[in-house]
Amino acid sequence: MPRSSQPSLNREILALAVPAFATLIAEPLLILADTLIVGHLGTEDLGGLTLATSVIGLLVGLSVFLAYGTTSVVSRRLGAGDRAGALAGGVDGIFLGLILGAVYAAVLLPLGPTILGWYGATPEVTALGATYLRIVALGLPAQLVILASTGVLRGLQDTRTPLRVVVTINLINIALNVTLVYGVGLGIAGAAIGTTASQWVGAALLAGAVIRGARAEEVPLGFRPAGVLAAARLGGWLVIRNAALNLALLMTTFTATSLGTAALAAHQVINTLWTTVAFALDAFAIAAQALVGLRVGAGDTAGARGVLGRVLVWGLGFSVVVGLLLVVLRTPLSTVFSPDPAVQALVQQTVLVLAVLAPVGAIAFQLDGVLIGAGDARFLALAGLGATAAYAPFVAAVWVTHAGLAWLWVAYGAWLIARSLLLWLRTRGDGWMHAHV
Repeated sequence: MPRSSQPSLNREILALAVPAFATLIAEPLLILADTLIVGHLGTEDLGGLTLATSVIGLLVGLSVFLAYGTTSVVSRRLGAGDRAGALAGGVDGIFLGLILGAVYAAVLLPLGPTILGWYGATPEVTALGATYLRIVALGLPAQLVILASTGVLRGLQDTRTPLRVVVTINLINIALNVTLVYGVGLGIAGAAIGTTASQWVGAALLAGAVIRGARAEEVPLGFRPAGVLAAARLGGWLVIRNAALNLALLMTTFTATSLGTAALAAHQVINTLWTTVAFALDAFAIAAQALVGLRVGAGDTAGARGVLGRVLVWGLGFSVVVGLLLVVLRTPLSTVFSPDPAVQALVQQTVLVLAVLAPVGAIAFQLDGVLIGAGDARFLALAGLGATAAYAPFVAAVWVTHAGLAWLWVAYGAWLIARSLLLWLRTRGDGWMHAHV
């Protein structure tokens, strides 16, 4: 496959990245809507939401290989001309997501309150978090089916179908949350019910799209244990990588909890904003996953390196715009989520840190997408472990000194820098383009 010209490559990247951007932005809006609605119930409710979403985020983060691994596998098979094989791998990934989600739910339903108690928050905050967690746990199978189905469609170079479905999910979520929280008066439980119901709708729509494609290619739709196990093995290194990344987030949340209820509530706002920023910057990384996988599968190593260069340019440019927006909007962002002046002051301070972190994160996310697309999962796992080990002394210093939420996120910046540096060093050579073989 000849190397694409720069204008043509830009069009390819944007054709995938623009719908992916809208989809990725829409995904954290599920939590953003909950944060906005729950934040006005009270600071303790917002603190409880922080604990619950930390646990859910950890489990979903560990399982994100269902999207990323599936995208790279499907795109490489597509590049090699095996569309039926690509869809077969996607169906296996959906079954694996359903099974993992059911296991997670079975663990969280009885043990959720105990797990949240480990964070050391007040009993009131922990109880509210447990209420939210137990309900949202019922939606975990749906969340993981959404991840796997989205990965299949992205690997098939289709980012528009996930966009339409995620917009639908968010509209349902917001309508249900407002109705159940304020109209019916269910409080934080109402937000959890709305989120869970909307996720099951999304899972049905996205899995249905993959199944229709599989039927068109006459791919068997039954449960194949061997195929599901193969999908799990392919995701093994990505699970280690995701575990390392989520350990860093977990250390951050534990440290925020030690800073008090106001800091914990503010951390929920900041973490939700950062997740939204990260997902937005990830749009070009999603394009990189699909396009690099396609080129590596076809043996076009020059084309794969061309994608690497262009997504870095797009990602960095976009991150500067996002950072400037955060600076301009920091005052309204500090007031819209909570009426508590202490929470507002902490959010306004820490948003400035996020603005500085955006370009650093952009480098890490784009390089991550390139290496995932190439199937370089082993290095990603090792790099994740190395970056998290480098982060540990920084977050520990904040814990010991009680330096505050803004300094906690400055410490998080050290993790992003370490991660970016390790990935950049890897892409200097050519080994990453042959790692999947």
